[in-house]
Amino acid sequence: MLRKPKIQRFNDSVLSKYQIYNSIFLTLPFDEISNTGSFLPLFSEICEKGYEKNQDPTTIVDEFFKKFFSDISEEEKISYLFRFIQYIERQVVLFDAIEDASFSVVNNMNGHGTLRSIKEEAQAINKLGDLKEHLKHFSIRPVLTAHPTQFYPGPVLGIITDLSDAIERNDLTEIKKLLAQLGKTPFFKKEKPTPFDEAVSLIWYLENVFYQASSKIFTYIQNNIFREEELENDVVKLGFWPGGDRDGNPFVTPEITLNVADRLKTSVLKNYYKDIRKLKRRITFDGADKIIKELEQSLYENVFISSKKHTLDKDYFLAKLKEIKAILTERHQSLFVEEISDLINKVKLFGFHFATLDIRQDSRVHHSVLLGIVNDTHKHNLGIFPENYESLSDEEQIDVLTKVSGKIDPEIISDEMAKRTLQSIYAMQEIQKTNGEVGCNRYIISNNQTIINVLEAFAMIRLTGWEKPSADVTPLFETVDDLQRAKSVMETLYTNPIYKEHLERRNNVQPIMLGFSDGTKDGGYLMANWSIYKAKAELTEISRKYGIKVIFFDGRGGPPARGGGKTHQFYASLGPEIENEEVQLTIQGQTISSNFGTVDSCQYNLEQLLSSGIMNEIFTKDQNIISPEDKETMEELAEVSYKTYSDFKDHPKFVPYLEHMSTLKYYAKTNIGSRPSKRGKSDKLIFSDLRAIPFVGSWSQLKQNVPGFFGVGTALKHFEDKGEFDKVQKLYHNSLFFKTLLENSMMSLTKSFFKLTAYMKDDEEYGAFWTLIHDEYELSKKLLLKLTGYSELMEDTRSQKASIKVREDIVLPLLTIQQFALKKVQDFHKNKNVDEALIQVYEKMVTRSLFGNINASRNSA
Repeated sequence: MLRKPKIQRFNDSVLSKYQIYNSIFLTLPFDEISNTGSFLPLFSEICEKGYEKNQDPTTIVDEFFKKFFSDISEEEKISYLFRFIQYIERQVVLFDAIEDASFSVVNNMNGHGTLRSIKEEAQAINKLGDLKEHLKHFSIRPVLTAHPTQFYPGPVLGIITDLSDAIERNDLTEIKKLLAQLGKTPFFKKEKPTPFDEAVSLIWYLENVFYQASSKIFTYIQNNIFREEELENDVVKLGFWPGGDRDGNPFVTPEITLNVADRLKTSVLKNYYKDIRKLKRRITFDGADKIIKELEQSLYENVFISSKKHTLDKDYFLAKLKEIKAILTERHQSLFVEEISDLINKVKLFGFHFATLDIRQDSRVHHSVLLGIVNDTHKHNLGIFPENYESLSDEEQIDVLTKVSGKIDPEIISDEMAKRTLQSIYAMQEIQKTNGEVGCNRYIISNNQTIINVLEAFAMIRLTGWEKPSADVTPLFETVDDLQRAKSVMETLYTNPIYKEHLERRNNVQPIMLGFSDGTKDGGYLMANWSIYKAKAELTEISRKYGIKVIFFDGRGGPPARGGGKTHQFYASLGPEIENEEVQLTIQGQTISSNFGTVDSCQYNLEQLLSSGIMNEIFTKDQNIISPEDKETMEELAEVSYKTYSDFKDHPKFVPYLEHMSTLKYYAKTNIGSRPSKRGKSDKLIFSDLRAIPFVGSWSQLKQNVPGFFGVGTALKHFEDKGEFDKVQKLYHNSLFFKTLLENSMMSLTKSFFKLTAYMKDDEEYGAFWTLIHDEYELSKKLLLKLTGYSELMEDTRSQKASIKVREDIVLPLLTIQQFALKKVQDFHKNKNVDEALIQVYEKMVTRSLFGNINASRNSA
């Protein structure tokens, strides 16, 4: 039987079910309120028709109450709007659950980009041997971060999981119960989570999703590609940031780091314990039964008895499992060998660490910390640094930092940040003893600008008595300027004799992180992505020159403006001039639950990541070389776009517009993340202090999505005006990289809706600025359609576009309420008619309405 097109599968399995279950949901009363659900569809219709008539949000809200309520007080209006928010954010949850339940139906689990498809393609062109060789060293590492881009508290995530299961079974009774539970479960967090709370929330995904999905992938490769030959390479590695990411988060202490590492180990041992208990019921044979009973007891003690912790060794555990396998093979006709092999594979992948905990701190903090350490070592006459260290030239400081060694007791350090920085390095060593070296072996330096930034961190690591550190010093290059300097920084490092010795001990592997989010915030969409591409090519070239294997780690967010979008297609587009032995990337916020929230979706998306690297190496490597002529075109596009974005960013109304017309300042009130919403302590809003997440999120709340397209239209117009649009068309058809960039930009445009904020064009202070943004939106849309030949945006991904449309329809009333509340607050301040109590109510309305809109954007990645 022919498989239905993807858009039809989406309509049948997702859209139809949503319409049915939403109609049930709207009839359920919450908090003794029985008519909110019946009024919400009417309000939605008023919103839709109102924007068709170019009405503003205030007019739309007023018209709704005028039409359906003859006499209603301000207090009652506010109550209704808050109840609408309550329903809408739960409609988003319902849609999430239905999409999760239908994932394996809508997506072809054996289709393009899956391991089965890759294996069959390789077989068809006699490249199965090449595929096997590539898998001996290629791997992926998704790194889970607690960056606050999702507003679902833990209980709501649990309901999504249970609701998905009930929908998959079509269990209407259970669905109604769960929808009722959903209606009464609060979304708003009264207190900020601690970094440990964030870690516990994400470890749930490791325990319940990645544990199963990763081992399924490993087992498939072992059984179907390697067969009798044992696969030694961990093709799926997991990374983890909560508890180790100290950048801008004063709440991440060394104690938190150690506690998170302990929780990671305990969690993976619990999973092994559950598996061993299941196996014990099957492996009841002479010789094997005693071993499995011994392992069960050891795991129990290491998980549940504090005094027995760390008494079980990973190598011993693995050796005993292999001993059981040998007994089953030799004496019991290989009965239950597959089950024991599955556990062996899991131990290979997850060890006793589960996921590698990265430590990260900002270079500016390191510099201040190091100077504090220098001064304290002088006070205690330790003789580690020369007395005139601060007045030395850069070259002289580099020489000192390279050669420095010793063991400093953190207790002699007077500055608290300096003390904690040293303690975090001691914590790394402690974690390596308990969880294995891979448990914590990477120190990331964010905002890395110079070689001194790298060497300051390297020096501090060695000042903990770690003369030959089993840890990778990893610079993170983020801004356009830093990306351009990256090659020079790394070449200086590679030629430094002592750092060269360190690299030799690390198998001549150098990880380098590249930041998409801050790069886009700094340089605009095209320039950021092109700068990262060029930096990767240059860093690959210089690393190969010195015999170093560079591993790129990409700091990506969910939306295209933060490096998200069609991530898999991006990696598949990289040619041979960019090292691609590992695909490493951050998985943030809603991207975790949307792309990796169930075993099916996690396995599918991990396989897509794996296949992107495989495709690039085995099938399309020589096809993804950008010609010199096309590079010139790309460079010119990036430069024009950069100039356009920079002028826009320097506009005197840019920061005030975000501060006064967007939801930026409300992000700090949502309590969704442990770290502050901006860097620095100044009350005045400074662009450089803005974090990328609230920056991009605020544009998203306005439905303007500026970081994903601004400058693209002007850059394309530049070539059209010169009569050289054919050069851009040639680049588009020749380069999968460029094509992917533009397709992601089209997603940002698709999710924009300027009618929501069209009232701003008449604003005395910000009208011209709003028009500037809208003009670039219209220009970008027009010229992207001309370039692609599409009649509408995202024409090639109809099912994804359909999903976006449903979500946008769901949150349209929510956004209307948000803009209505924002306008109320603005008017109160403008008219000097300050009713503080009422202002607080409307500000709370703005904050609450943030939730559903961000959660509805889960398909941005």
